[in-house]
Order: sequence, then C-alpha cells, then structure tokens
Amino acid sequence: MEHFIETFSRHGYVAVFALMLLESACIPIPSEVTMLFAGFLSSPDHPTNAVQLNFVAVALVGVAGNVVGSWIAYGGGSLLGRGPFDRYGRYVGIRSHDIDKAERWWGKHGTRAVFFGRLLPVIRTFISLPAGIEKMPFGRFSLYTAAGCVPWVFALTGVGYGLGQNWDRLLRSFRVASLLILALVVIAFVVYLIRRRGAEERPGTP
Repeated sequence: MEHFIETFSRHGYVAVFALMLLESACIPIPSEVTMLFAGFLSSPDHPTNAVQLNFVAVALVGVAGNVVGSWIAYGGGSLLGRGPFDRYGRYVGIRSHDIDKAERWWGKHGTRAVFFGRLLPVIRTFISLPAGIEKMPFGRFSLYTAAGCVPWVFALTGVGYGLGQNWDRLLRSFRVASLLILALVVIAFVVYLIRRRGAEERPGTP
C-alpha cells in the first residue's frame, strides 16, 4: 500500500487512467482503492508531497480508463467467442445447450447486465467478456458501459474527497462486499452443478 500510494502520488492522472484501464481489462485491481485515493488527492487534505488533482478531471479520467479497458476485454471475448466453452465446458458441467440458453438470456437482458454489472464489485471487472463473446453491438456496449461507470467512479471519488486522510477506512467495507459477491457467485455455480448432476442421473433425462 505504501508503494502504491507513493507511485500514485507521483503520477496522478496517468496512474488513475492506467489502473482503471487494467481493472476493466479483467486484471483485478480494485477501483475502490484507485478512486478513493484519487478523491483524496483532489481534496484540500491531500499530502503536500503529492500532486494536487482536480475532482471532476480525475473522475472523468477514471471513467475513460474503465471504458478503454472494457474495449480490450470486449475485444478478447469477441475473438474467443463461445468456442472454448463448447470444447471445455463439459469439464465443469457446462454443455452447449446451456450456452445456447445463456445466449438467449443475454439477447434479452445483456444491455441491463452491462449497465448494472458496472455497479457491482468483482462483477464489473469481468462483465465486458460476455458482451464481447455475444457480439453485443459495440456502440451500445460502449454507451452502457460508460453510463454504468459514471455513477460508480464519481461516487468513489466523492467519498475519497469527503473522507480526506481517512479515505482508507472505507476499504474494509468494500473488501467485505467483494468477498460476499464472490462467495455468492461460487455458491450459485456449485448449486448449478449439483442440480445438473441430479438431472443427468434421473431416468429419461435428455
């Protein structure tokens, strides 16, 4: 954390853009840490040995980094397609039939998934991959990604600004939220596997 703060303090906007880009490109660098500290650097309490940031500018740079990073993840998903899931999904209980259903669901709800996914820790880091896999129209994807990033990034920056030197006190809550969401995802997947196994063992199951 000390190394992070020291490096961040020297590079300001460049650090914000790079770290938010990496987060959206599926490299789990928490935006909570990045934007809370960036908000602190834009507050009157910012350390004298650090660059003074502008609140609006730093938030917009954070949004831009997230959007550009999401394009990278979208491109990766678009290049990969569903092929790896068709070939290897059976090893984790996912069949082509399941992928077909997921595609139909995404066709109906993908826009909302991209927007609201951007408002959730953990989920927001990876939501661009399925959008690329499902070839969601790029313009629509970019619009809803940006729309979802704006409230999240501005809120974090505002909290960091308001907390000042106490910006890091909120990180524990975000860590708990992230772990809870991750646990729910894992539990949901385990339940899915158990139900799938039970369905396959019943006579007459296709």
